[in-house]
Amino acid sequence: MIKGASFTRACALAAMAAGLAFAGAAQAQDFPSKSITIIVPFPPGGFVDASARLLQPELEKRLGRSVVIDNRSGAGGAVGTQAVVRAEADGHTLLAVASSHAVAPAVNPNLSYDTVKDLAPIIMIARDPMLFVVGDKLPVKSLKDLAELAKTKAGGLNYSSPGFGSQTQFIAELFNLRAGVKITHVPFRGGAPALQAVVQGDVEFTILSGQVTLPQIEAGAIRALALGGAERDPRTPNTPTVAEAGFPDVVAIQWVGLFAPAKTPQPVIARINAVVNEALREKAVRDRLALQGMSALGGAPAVLGQAVESEVPLWKDIAQKAKMKLTE
Repeated sequence: MIKGASFTRACALAAMAAGLAFAGAAQAQDFPSKSITIIVPFPPGGFVDASARLLQPELEKRLGRSVVIDNRSGAGGAVGTQAVVRAEADGHTLLAVASSHAVAPAVNPNLSYDTVKDLAPIIMIARDPMLFVVGDKLPVKSLKDLAELAKTKAGGLNYSSPGFGSQTQFIAELFNLRAGVKITHVPFRGGAPALQAVVQGDVEFTILSGQVTLPQIEAGAIRALALGGAERDPRTPNTPTVAEAGFPDVVAIQWVGLFAPAKTPQPVIARINAVVNEALREKAVRDRLALQGMSALGGAPAVLGQAVESEVPLWKDIAQKAKMKLTE
């Protein structure tokens, strides 16, 4: 039985909790009260920007307010992300960001925000399993063949990436650790030149999105060895997943997620989650994402939250174990 001061304190806490719950519910009922801004921390034209702009009219239709896409690039996504972290936590300023968001703490341990604690996950918009590809003339037909060749070839093998600190670099170094090999990193400025280096035979291997690699696979210029997702892709039905290829602990998926500032009321998060899920069930939306090489996902906020919480320590660990060079 609670008595005296303890009882008074318990009543005060209960009243405070009830008041916060009521305030949150009221805020959700009034949401949105003005236009919504989705900050994309990358330049226009990328797959994150395309995903946000695809959702823009769907959210406007369902929420009855204008939705503005604000591209704030810089510092590998940190500039735009910081702007959302500092924004008012009322659901009117959101962040659409790629899976590189979970890589950022390993690239820059001095980030001015906490990737997990300072943002509230809303929904996983879409994902794109990445493809492990080699030049067509390389005499390997599987990831295990690639690992064996890397162990025996004089001078070793090289892999290309879109640059230092890219997700490709982290995944390739994860593969190196899991396969017990050392394929050497050769950074380029972007995915297109990184892929072209494989096509031309300047390097032997890379890991990039299907959107980038599929045209060259279909042209016979490169060969897909494995797909980073849990299931095979109907676009490359004969390509095994990394698990089927013998490396179940290799994570190789790009995703796009939607976040809000950390203290955004849960009823507001739930409202935005519900309307984005509705939009992602539309065939037209799913088809347009597919044209970007993405699969619509959706689901509860926890799906996105768990992805970030599991990937942040993974990439930090990989950077440390592989002694990765992350800058020029």
